[in-house]
Amino acid sequence: MVVLSVNELIVNVDTEIVYRILWINKSYKVIYVIDVNERLALPFQMLIKDVEEKIESAEYSIQVDSGVFLKRKPTEKDIEFRDKAWITIKDLVNLEPEIYHFDKRKKVIDEAMNQYGIKSHKTFYKNLRKYWQRGKVKDSVFPDYALNKVEISYKKKTGRPKVNGKKGIVITPEIKNQFEKSIKKYYLSTKKPSLSFTYKMMIRDYFIKFKYFDESNDEKLVLKPEEERPTKRQFYYWFNNEYKNDKVTIAREGPKKFEQNYRAVLGSSTAETEGPGDTYQIDATPGNVYLVNRLNPNWIVGRPTTYFIVDVYTHLITGLYVGLENASWKAMMSAIANACMDKTEYCKRYGINISMDEWPSMHLPNNFIGDRGELASQGVNHLIEGLGTNISNTPPYRPDWKGIVEKLFDTSQEKIKPFLPGYVHEDHGERGAKDYRLEASLNIEEYTRILIKFILFYNNNFYMGDYVRSEQQIKDNVQPIPIKLWEWGVKNAAGKLKKPNIKDIKFYLLPRDKATITENGIRYKKMFYTTARAINEQWFSKARKDGSWKVDFSYDPRNMDVIYLHTNDEERYIPCTLLNHQDRYKDKTIEEIEQLLENEKEDFKGFEHTQLEKEVNLFKDIENIVKVANKNKEEKLDKTISKSKRTKNIKEHKREERIQRREEEAFNLEIDNQEKLSSISQQNEDIEEINPLRISIKQLFANEGRNKK
Repeated sequence: MVVLSVNELIVNVDTEIVYRILWINKSYKVIYVIDVNERLALPFQMLIKDVEEKIESAEYSIQVDSGVFLKRKPTEKDIEFRDKAWITIKDLVNLEPEIYHFDKRKKVIDEAMNQYGIKSHKTFYKNLRKYWQRGKVKDSVFPDYALNKVEISYKKKTGRPKVNGKKGIVITPEIKNQFEKSIKKYYLSTKKPSLSFTYKMMIRDYFIKFKYFDESNDEKLVLKPEEERPTKRQFYYWFNNEYKNDKVTIAREGPKKFEQNYRAVLGSSTAETEGPGDTYQIDATPGNVYLVNRLNPNWIVGRPTTYFIVDVYTHLITGLYVGLENASWKAMMSAIANACMDKTEYCKRYGINISMDEWPSMHLPNNFIGDRGELASQGVNHLIEGLGTNISNTPPYRPDWKGIVEKLFDTSQEKIKPFLPGYVHEDHGERGAKDYRLEASLNIEEYTRILIKFILFYNNNFYMGDYVRSEQQIKDNVQPIPIKLWEWGVKNAAGKLKKPNIKDIKFYLLPRDKATITENGIRYKKMFYTTARAINEQWFSKARKDGSWKVDFSYDPRNMDVIYLHTNDEERYIPCTLLNHQDRYKDKTIEEIEQLLENEKEDFKGFEHTQLEKEVNLFKDIENIVKVANKNKEEKLDKTISKSKRTKNIKEHKREERIQRREEEAFNLEIDNQEKLSSISQQNEDIEEINPLRISIKQLFANEGRNKK
């Protein structure tokens, strides 16, 4: 079944009328929509049941547009127009659903018109209509916008069977022996796994019904029914009785650590959200495992940074980033983009095939909550203005607002750390402890696959015993499992999820700067780019003729091979690639490029003194040569010759000088100069004995040259 989201477009296939979803009620019964193309359109109500039936019968299709875009670069006047219009409606548009009712809307509009001194209802409704029809973002009220629609298809969702609780079996001496072996094998190992992990490994070792191989030829296990295996509570009871005074256990865990592993931690923020997509928590932490290079496992590359994004209402993990970037906007924007993308495609990159039902989140929330720093980046402003989401920092007096995502890091590590080579345990750095770095064998892609597997397990199977369900959730028998809460929430507490185009998400997340159009290309930090549009419209020749000009662009700092020039038209941006002679910048980050340019600058500064010294000596050498020439001229100059006579025969003098130069510059490949001089001297002596009539032409030529010299 298709789950509708705010801002999606409902297209009537036959009439081509397009409606935008403005609001969805919590019970998932009614939506308010508006015709995006009707000049005088106003919001009206539709029943979700009717919409779903028409989608099922292919009368309607669901699409997501690419938002608003300018037909021209916004001027100061345009921005002033937008801001002025936005001030008048920004408080009204959040009065949902009251603003969609005619009588209530008229009252609040009249009050706003009086407050801001607006005389025309037509103007006020025009701004409201722009906001509703063009995507419910601030930029909607810019003048002269158009729409661009991109179709997205959705897979049907199916439910999961419910699990009935069963009692444990009687603990026999044989089972106690199995408990004992499992404790010694797993719990008292140097890797220090949790008691919960030890219980699960005990179940795996002794309470398997049968094994089978799936379609991927991976071995799978089927557990015995609950009534045929011990419960965790029974295992814990036996452990506390048998090991409560054991020094090894106390030294291994410590009472505080032991209590912390099983203490329920649940922030009150869950009760303060209205449904899935109302608020996402986002946070990062350094991974507690060392990784190796993907191509050379001998290279240890350090510990990765992991971002989790979690929906507060359902605790569903909606986004993930694993990389070697430090906690920063660059890393966070990848996590946000992941939260909004199709997870089936994302998982496929890592060789994991899932259905849409297993990880259904691909939305932008109404609010993001995170730490200061990354969320104070300039990139956040672009996201707010372009896509309409809200960004908040954790209040200093409400640390529990990020308690869910912070607890998630502990949960993930507890479940996967016993299997991770290179995992950093608590004794890291202590005298006599292992150097866990040397055990590293996972690369970043393999570690990402492990975290994806954990997320799929967590979202679909993690039973949150301390989750406080609402009265209606209890009535509907909704299990406190993230995926179950999500499925119930989109049906009964919907209206906050937004589904923008993933390309728009990435575009608004990228940092921005200004480049210069020059005769040599599009210049940014000494890099030069080009694009077909620039060539076709002769930008570079215009820059050579009329002078350069500035343009806005976006870029991914992790790879500067391509930048995205803002067009302010329906294309929104144009990819620009490095010119061929700019190979030295290929496949480099902005930091690497800036470091390269800085190094070149430092190299030049280091050579600047030497270059100046050499240049000064060059000037001195030239002056010495000129000084000698002037001295020779003064000594040999016949001052009785007039100026006119000296300049009269320049051509003749040049001809005679040229003849002499030719003789001096002529190549002789048979003999070197010394041999030539000896030969000429011998010929001169022989001439006296030879009859002049019998002298060869070669001898005459040699003799003539000697006489001239």
